[in-house]
Amino acid sequence: MHYTVRCVSPALILMVLLATGQRGGTGTTDCWNSCQRHVADRALRGRVCGSCLSGGRVDSWVASLGTVRPTPRDALASSRKDEDWRVRWASVRAEAKGKGIAERRVLAEWVASTPTSADLQACLTAARAAAEADQSSATFLREAGARGPEAAARVWARREAIRQALEVELYSEDPRARGSALAHLGTFMGRKPARLLLDATASRPESTDVIGASALKSVALRQRTSVGRLLLEEAKPADAVLVNRLFAVYSRELEELQPELTAPEPRRRDSAVLALGVYGPLARREMERALEDADPKVRGSAARKMAEAEGTSLRVAAERRVEGRDAAVSRPWLEAMVREKGCAGFFLDVAGNPRMPAELRGQALASLADCRESENERVETLSPYLRDSQPVIRAGAVRVLGSMSVRRPEVMDATTRALEDDAPEVVAAALAVVAGQRQSTRGDAAAELLGSEHPVVRAAAARALEAIGRAVHVKVLASCLREDPVPDVRVAAALALGRLGGPHAAAALSDAVARDGDTHVQHVSREGLRRLGFGP
Repeated sequence: MHYTVRCVSPALILMVLLATGQRGGTGTTDCWNSCQRHVADRALRGRVCGSCLSGGRVDSWVASLGTVRPTPRDALASSRKDEDWRVRWASVRAEAKGKGIAERRVLAEWVASTPTSADLQACLTAARAAAEADQSSATFLREAGARGPEAAARVWARREAIRQALEVELYSEDPRARGSALAHLGTFMGRKPARLLLDATASRPESTDVIGASALKSVALRQRTSVGRLLLEEAKPADAVLVNRLFAVYSRELEELQPELTAPEPRRRDSAVLALGVYGPLARREMERALEDADPKVRGSAARKMAEAEGTSLRVAAERRVEGRDAAVSRPWLEAMVREKGCAGFFLDVAGNPRMPAELRGQALASLADCRESENERVETLSPYLRDSQPVIRAGAVRVLGSMSVRRPEVMDATTRALEDDAPEVVAAALAVVAGQRQSTRGDAAAELLGSEHPVVRAAAARALEAIGRAVHVKVLASCLREDPVPDVRVAAALALGRLGGPHAAAALSDAVARDGDTHVQHVSREGLRRLGFGP
């Protein structure tokens, strides 16, 4: 049986999607409608309107005109009159591509050759194209050929009308247009967006404050800063009432974020913290609370957003926070620095500062273990810390060994010495390295440490056996599960038995399900049995 395969044009696919409501986004719809308005020829529509499906911008279809031969002059002329400046600018660029000349030259020719009574759209297009390139219109048109200076003069002569047009768009019903209008207005007028917004707010009712506030948020996101910083840096004492009007809008938005900041799921809390960044100093209280969140990812996001709010790098902000602080206050800053370039140098600077509390120095070394750059560190660098008089510093240094190659003899030697350390936290750190690097030859040593007098060591030994244990270690783990007085140790033993398996492991787990007084131990034991094929 033979089938005929028919190719469906992108334009037809788009028509079907739009007709059935399955749209590729508002930009796709706007693009399609724009193309239909300006392209009258049905065959040409089929060639260019399909670009909307993949482009997703209102002007996506226009670029295709530059590749059509002969040049579709009617469509280009029509698009040059569109209300959206992006379509007009795209039309200029398409014509330039078709002629093989510079875009700015075509733009200057358009501005300079249009009658002064009808040149506002051309001048506004030039002003916005220049602002989008973060340049003044004079600079943008400087290299636009012989008519560049004339075009620049025409644009500047129209500055008041351009200002008014952009301010109208700043308060438009379309939220997507507001931010770019404010940013472009600032660049064109050579003034700060916050200053322009404050001036505009003074002449408008409070009912429009939400619109102006949203525009400044868009500008803050474009500039990777915050509305708080933009306003506080530009506002003068006389602006207090206007600033408070905008602050009131942002305060209401922050109140709406509160349920997400306390949501049970860490993912939702982290998303809410990331949303705080655009408010900057205005959200300081919320970000400080997030620094104490139970989830490390949320704490790290809060630290990064606080640094951004202060207009500084994360490292500078972290250095300020850890100076003279205890480990609990410094923890989120150390966690955030783990993913930053230069993390190894930062952690070693903290660890090597004798004025810092020992717990903080040890925590910095432990954080170094999670820093990718720690792979380049040598055991010689860690040697002073491995011999430090403070156990918490030695433990931190030992954890860094886990990020180094197990094939290096000096790493194995340092781990051996740490396993024999007098401090339980150092031994526990060494057992974590043994587990992480799967040092299989140390199984018997880990099993022996199940008899330690320190619960932290016994739990770490059981976790190590979960990674490197063998059948011969099941008996001692089963004994630990039945007899150890500390629930955390019994949990670790149950996890190890669930991995090692065998009839003796299953019996010990079954007994723990029936007899252990701790619900967590019962749960882990039940899961271990299920993993071994017993139970539902």
